[in-house]
Amino acid sequence: MLVLFPERGTRRAYRRERGFMKKADRIDPSLFFETMNAYQKTQALKAALELDLFTALAAKPLGAEELGAKLSASPKGTRILSDYLCILGFLEKSAEMYQLTPSSQVFLVRTSPQYIGGTQKFLGSETIMAGFSDLASAVRKGGTTLPHSGTVSPENPVWIDFAEGMGAMMQFPAKGLAEGCLLATSSPLQVLDVAAGHGEFGFAFAKRYPQSTVYALDWASVLEHTRKRADKQGLSSQLRYLAGDAFEVALPKNLDLILIPNFLHHFSEQDCVRFLRRLPDTLKKDGEVLILEFIPNSDRISPPGSAAFALTMLASTEEGDAYTFEEYKRMLNAAGFTSVDFHKPEAGMEGVVRGRL
Repeated sequence: MLVLFPERGTRRAYRRERGFMKKADRIDPSLFFETMNAYQKTQALKAALELDLFTALAAKPLGAEELGAKLSASPKGTRILSDYLCILGFLEKSAEMYQLTPSSQVFLVRTSPQYIGGTQKFLGSETIMAGFSDLASAVRKGGTTLPHSGTVSPENPVWIDFAEGMGAMMQFPAKGLAEGCLLATSSPLQVLDVAAGHGEFGFAFAKRYPQSTVYALDWASVLEHTRKRADKQGLSSQLRYLAGDAFEVALPKNLDLILIPNFLHHFSEQDCVRFLRRLPDTLKKDGEVLILEFIPNSDRISPPGSAAFALTMLASTEEGDAYTFEEYKRMLNAAGFTSVDFHKPEAGMEGVVRGRL
């Protein structure tokens, strides 16, 4: 039955259901549907990167038929994917022609020096994605349901994907960290880069302090890629390589600086302290430790990017977490570091914790 003139109470319910109420009074299911369908955004972007769609549009705008020909794809499929990328904000469309946004031009064209499309090899890897396939079980357990301790298992191949794919994105924060760290330069510096991976953090200090020696610590299979990247950047003479478990491998002595980028979040607080206790004996008297991490505020829900990282650790590690500054300070104090401070760079989601003896 069609009700043209509902009673006052019914009319109010009708208006509420259709969004005519004040914003504060609305009940809106759109967040549910957007979240349930969010995987489609991921797969659309992965498809565009696999097809190299953004690079195909680097020179000039193209219509679906011409763009499809460059991608060896059907005009229909190209149109639908390109329209979806416009909806997401990766492309713009005018008179049936598709063109790149300024951000896509810089970050998603393969020939760009700032290309970050390669990060999808790690961020979208089967290992990382599989950790989220049964998240309810991970919540019940309090840690990943992936086999062999998740991503922290010895020589896990996911870290090869990390070394190959994440380097370009890390160059800017690595350079910023090196430029913001004022170290004495009267003598050659000795730097340890823990879980070096792509090597960019150690490389940044090698470039800023040309007389320095950087020890890159990681699994042997990962260090093969670190070495290739160092050679390509002309840093071979400054790099030394330490292969093995960071909790067990012999560490060099008389270090000026120890870099720990994106490593401690993989472990329990107890294991973080166990690792950090290895470091005082390796440092010079005035040496320091720099920890780069996703560091949420004490409420653990802000800032969103840093706080949300805790879920990634739940899905991919047995005991990892996104720790607050107060927790890192407690860990460093327990390991013998008496001076601990925190710095949040202007760019990026990560913060820097510095520890001194």
